[in-house]
Amino acid sequence: MTDLNKGDERNIKNERKIAFGATMKAVFWSFLGIRKRSDYEKDSASLNPVHVVIAGLIGVMLFIGVLIALVKFAVSGH
Repeated sequence: MTDLNKGDERNIKNERKIAFGATMKAVFWSFLGIRKRSDYEKDSASLNPVHVVIAGLIGVMLFIGVLIALVKFAVSGH
């Protein structure tokens, strides 16, 4: 493999990390319900649907975990 190919491979991996991070950010803001229409339109054209589903599932699991922790804290009497 040449150095050029290694550089291209690193760029692709870096873009995937950025893309998933951008997807997580978009899903987070969508959970809060405070998205600009322009951001929504840009995201719908550029985000990978599989990443959106995975990010949504992660967000739901985190949300449920926080709710369970809050309920346990409230019920424990602290």
